[in-house]
Amino acid sequence: MKTLTTRELNRATLARQLLLERAEISVPEAVGRLGGLQAQEPKPPFIGLWSRLAPFAEDDLGRALLERAVVRATLMRGTLHLATAADYAAFRPPLQPVLSRAMTGALRERAAGLEPPAVLAAARTLLEERPRTFDELRTLLQEAFPDVNHRALGYAVRMLLPLVMVPTEDRWGFPRVAEFTLAEPWIGLPVGDDEAPEELVLRYLAAFGPASVADVQTWSGLQGAGAVLDGLRPRLAAFEDESGRELYDLPEAPRPAGSVPAPPRFLPEFDNLLLAHSDRTRVIADEHRPAVVTKNLRVRATFLLDGFVRGTWAVKRSRRSATLTITPFAPVPARAAAALRAEGASLLRFTDGDASALEVTLAEP
Repeated sequence: MKTLTTRELNRATLARQLLLERAEISVPEAVGRLGGLQAQEPKPPFIGLWSRLAPFAEDDLGRALLERAVVRATLMRGTLHLATAADYAAFRPPLQPVLSRAMTGALRERAAGLEPPAVLAAARTLLEERPRTFDELRTLLQEAFPDVNHRALGYAVRMLLPLVMVPTEDRWGFPRVAEFTLAEPWIGLPVGDDEAPEELVLRYLAAFGPASVADVQTWSGLQGAGAVLDGLRPRLAAFEDESGRELYDLPEAPRPAGSVPAPPRFLPEFDNLLLAHSDRTRVIADEHRPAVVTKNLRVRATFLLDGFVRGTWAVKRSRRSATLTITPFAPVPARAAAALRAEGASLLRFTDGDASALEVTLAEP
């Protein structure tokens, strides 16, 4: 069994995540190839696509959302993601056990008196009338089920009923408090009940492989991924990493040499590149993770040099100016620093091009 080095795993993942070179493909095609985009907040996916596509304009994603080719909805690990409409319909059923477990684990004693079938039927009726915010939906459900915790009512609907967020003309696609609507009429596709996870696992490998059983489970939240991969073994290629862990992959998926150049790239908060594996050393050294993942589980915006996370970045905006501050973990060589500044200046023109003064600064480690 061939052993893949950390650099080879890095380059394989970057190739599939469109981070070795920007791709000239549509937004829906990119979102599909990426296996979705983490979207707890509306802005980060725009930056994530800017770093992966050429050309890319803010309106490209905004239009895909308004045209319903891409949706923002609860998917992997019970978190909000962008996915194509077709992928949402395909991914949601095998992820339903994950969402159901998340609901049970989160609610605990607050679930007293909760009867999901009745609550979901009432929520469906309310959402068939028109899209609603969750604050509004909880209030109306509390009137119908006064003896049930209002947070439990809302969380049950969020986890058990296929919903999508309704996009608007607001910048970054959504208002601060967005409305939700039923998924099936919005996307025009049925969301079935086939919970078989094989196709979901294959899509994960296409976007993030080669990967271990633990990697698959970390990304998806699925239990029993080992048995799924064993069943798929005749269709897969097998490798080992430098620690001897078995890795699975699609036979024809790209696996570039570790020597392939990787340009500097800026990643937004919560980028999937940092969240899609159990062993994340293929993209970030373990000693740097505490500087990226905060105590309240936010994932800071980061930058890549030679394919690996080498620091964080943030933009400070005043009324007339915007400053992008790059904070490396260690000193950056002069040539790499120049390339990083140039990429940062392009990013700043994308995010804050309306400011009269733009500045990129490289902080001391």
